[in-house]
Amino acid sequence: MNKSMAAPHPQVVAPSLALLGVEPFRAVIEYATMHLMDREALPEGDGHPVIIFPGLAADKRSLVPLRNCCEALGYAVYDWEQGFNTGPKGDIDEWLHNLATHVRGVASLHNRRVSLVGWSLGGIYAREIAKLQAPMVRQVITLGTPFLSRGEETNVAWLYRLVNGQPPFVDDKLAARLRETPPVPTTSIYSRTDGVVAWETCVLEGDCDGENVEVEGSHMGLPWNPQVLAIVAERLARPETA
Repeated sequence: MNKSMAAPHPQVVAPSLALLGVEPFRAVIEYATMHLMDREALPEGDGHPVIIFPGLAADKRSLVPLRNCCEALGYAVYDWEQGFNTGPKGDIDEWLHNLATHVRGVASLHNRRVSLVGWSLGGIYAREIAKLQAPMVRQVITLGTPFLSRGEETNVAWLYRLVNGQPPFVDDKLAARLRETPPVPTTSIYSRTDGVVAWETCVLEGDCDGENVEVEGSHMGLPWNPQVLAIVAERLARPETA
């Protein structure tokens, strides 16, 4: 794995169709490899709450391996409680407010700050909620989340339109908003061989309380990629900052 704060290349395009085409095969390989990893080496958790957000056209079933891993380490893991992720509908601020209400409820239940883990589009939600509810958020961890994208640098515009009914649209104002890093410790996990989103759009920029971590793997397999599970476990186990 590689850690860096390099800015993305200015000429960003969607991954090749060849790379997209082998995504399912690579994800299956990663799933099999997950069962061979040494989980005894992962750091034990402190029991704080963790909320996991699924990617586009996915729900909590896609995140079972990640959830099981976090629960086995001792964390109180919660689903985002919105079912199948079709993308925001209606006013985006109202949509995020509803998600933030769930985060506040979990934080209040445990009387502890919550870690937010988001895969792909789910990472966008996690980042934006952390900006709205920073005092209640311990950290944000994103998996293949294209927060620098306007939509054309991915291979899922057709899928977004299919499940949402609207084409993905990011204007200048929204792009600037999504680019801003949350005011809490933030980790962006990405893969240069991601066949769904351009890896360059997943890279934190400039001087911020964040870190980029590169892994080897597919986009579809990120929630069960052994490297990703190890990184998430290490980040969740870090001492809480003031």
